[in-house]
Amino acid sequence: MKAKIFIDGEHGTTGLQIRTRMADRRDVELLSIPEAERRNAALREDLLNTADVAILCLPDEASREAVKMVSGNNKVRVIDTSTAYRVDPEWAYGFAEMDKAQTDKIRSARFVANPGCYPTGAIALIRPLREAGLLPDAYPVSVNAVSGYTGGGKQLIAQMEDPNHPEALSVNHFLYGLTLKHKHIPEMTTYGKLAGAPLFAPSVGRFPQGMIVQVPLHLAGLAEGASLETIHAALVAHYAGQSIVEVVSLEDSAALPRVDAEELAGKDTMKLFVFGQKGGAHVNLVALLDNLGKGASGAAVQNLDLMLSA
Repeated sequence: MKAKIFIDGEHGTTGLQIRTRMADRRDVELLSIPEAERRNAALREDLLNTADVAILCLPDEASREAVKMVSGNNKVRVIDTSTAYRVDPEWAYGFAEMDKAQTDKIRSARFVANPGCYPTGAIALIRPLREAGLLPDAYPVSVNAVSGYTGGGKQLIAQMEDPNHPEALSVNHFLYGLTLKHKHIPEMTTYGKLAGAPLFAPSVGRFPQGMIVQVPLHLAGLAEGASLETIHAALVAHYAGQSIVEVVSLEDSAALPRVDAEELAGKDTMKLFVFGQKGGAHVNLVALLDNLGKGASGAAVQNLDLMLSA
């Protein structure tokens, strides 16, 4: 019997991308609510409770509302793409490659919180070093990142693409989150196993999809023996045995003249780099991904496939 999947919020950016990824699949039945009926609470509740897995592509409060609608129905499993439950201990964090146990946690979970795009890159770089004992938990971590503008949803997409929009933006690159408060910081802190919040500086570029996340490190502040080579080796060991996260070799990284934020646009994988000089005082850790791929919709489909394989 085909699993019934309901994408609640299928007409938004993340929902549309999930639906596109699943359009040709024959192993599932996609339940759908017409856009004109998307505010029909009774129909929405019925579809939520008919599904085997509901994927929520909604603002935080609407996601909480949807979870309440299925709270008494133990048959329905949920993947939530909002920030509402990402650090909730009752929810499995949907980054399967984060550590060796996470795949099984997602596979057996009823509730899965899809990671944010920036935290996916940041945690991918930070957590292996924490688990290898190379990065002290009190190290003052900085995370600098640039995302494609689709990460801002329909409003920002319209501002960037429609010159006649009343709030059209003509800039090619801009910083935001200037107060240094951002919804992704709790995720980075919790799953990066950090004692304090990192300094996070996000930005947006004039390209639709793609993302670069950077974590620069002073080797003098790390554990004894930390170097370009040992840090790279820790990443390689951490991600051995899976096919989603690629750790680029030091030789290939050293030969690169640049890193293109759009390289993985349309893909659901991620690349990690360690840049620096042998014997140098610093390294720059870099994650490359698609903000709507491994950073959102692609990750949701990966989590769905794990849940369906249980």
